[in-house]
Amino acid sequence: MKHSRYASQHHKKHSTAWRLCRWTSGIVACVVVVAVLAWLATLVIPKSGNALAKDPLPVNEQQIKRGEYLARVGDCVACHTAPGKPAFSGGLPIASPIGGMIPPNITPDKSTGIGHYSYGDFERAVRYGIAPSGDTLYPAMPWISYSRLTQDDMAALYAYFMHGVTPVVAPRQQNTIPWPLSLRWPMTWWRWLFAPETALTAALPKDPVALGTYYVTGLGHCGACHTPRAITLQEAVFDNSKGSQYLSGGQVIDGYSVPSLRGERRSGLGLTRAEEIVALLKTGRSDKTATFGPMSDVVTHSTQYMSDSDLYAIAAYLRSLQPNIIQDKPYYDLTTLNRLTRGDELTPGGKLYLSHCEGCHLANGLGYKNKLPALALNTMVNNPDPASLIKIVLTGATNAETKHSDTLYSMPAYAGSLSDENIADVLSFIRSSWGNQAAEVSASAVSEVRKDRATRNNNGARD
Repeated sequence: MKHSRYASQHHKKHSTAWRLCRWTSGIVACVVVVAVLAWLATLVIPKSGNALAKDPLPVNEQQIKRGEYLARVGDCVACHTAPGKPAFSGGLPIASPIGGMIPPNITPDKSTGIGHYSYGDFERAVRYGIAPSGDTLYPAMPWISYSRLTQDDMAALYAYFMHGVTPVVAPRQQNTIPWPLSLRWPMTWWRWLFAPETALTAALPKDPVALGTYYVTGLGHCGACHTPRAITLQEAVFDNSKGSQYLSGGQVIDGYSVPSLRGERRSGLGLTRAEEIVALLKTGRSDKTATFGPMSDVVTHSTQYMSDSDLYAIAAYLRSLQPNIIQDKPYYDLTTLNRLTRGDELTPGGKLYLSHCEGCHLANGLGYKNKLPALALNTMVNNPDPASLIKIVLTGATNAETKHSDTLYSMPAYAGSLSDENIADVLSFIRSSWGNQAAEVSASAVSEVRKDRATRNNNGARD
């Protein structure tokens, strides 16, 4: 009897294991079949693009000049040029959740660059994210934004890169994305699922707001940084018509929190004059604030070269955006100034401000116009995410270098002289003074930014 029961139980276990094995094998087989069919679909479905643009385009100097200007607006040099290397000959790795993406050589060298591209190849890559090989380009290349270019501007860009850029022999470096994430055909499905359908703009708009929309949502690709992203890495929305998440602030980039460009009164551009926006994009500084981190690079490589009329168009568009979050109007408060000037008993953060910050940013928190930024009612100071402030205190900062500025001003790094608690104290003081109303900064938040900075430096990244 015992042997019979044991045999019966053994048979049941074996039968259950066999059914589980068959069930698992069936699932694996189905996944493989689906994957193969999905891959085959990417091979047989026609590619987007201008199929008629195979012949060489007529080129003139005016077109090349316009293309050079557009390349500046698109900030192509920032990604496609490594420090100390020829322009557009290939850039440094761009970090992403799936690995490092290395921007290729886009000079007109025929063997290692894009010199063999027809206009159709170029347009298909820039507007639709499809390489001549048929692979979908990673959206680190903001082709989703560039898809909004007019045909004339697309042709001008092509003319510039083919006839206005010096060819450089620079073989492409391999991405550092591990297999199977390095498979390219799933990116085609990503493009089909998430890339928006954008109607081609027939001609360059003349209305200032419409022209600003064209540059901000198009070549300027501002949404790539300033719009939050979904878990599948696409921008949550691609323009203002899809909702107020557009330009409402993005994820942390290189340790810096990305602010809203919408109409919030405290943490956005709601109370920023057009002249201030233009000054910031042209020189990297204004009466009240200054750029820093990645945005300083944008000013240095891109927006300082734009015409005043185009910069004012951008300002007109940004000022037309309604806030994503309703905030009350800020007012300057004299309380902190009075305490600092009278020598009243101060918090630890207030004492640190007097000894480390007051010399440049002043007891009134207003700094020096067009030189050292105000901290009072500063939109970044009032940003809900203090990462940028923490990063700047840890690593220091220097104004953007432009042809419009004859002097650079720098803030020293305090990573070696102030503890996490010290930095948390002084930033909490600043974020609650002169009318600022932002949450306290914790020592643990400072510690996280410090650790992230150390990790990035160990991996060869730059602050």
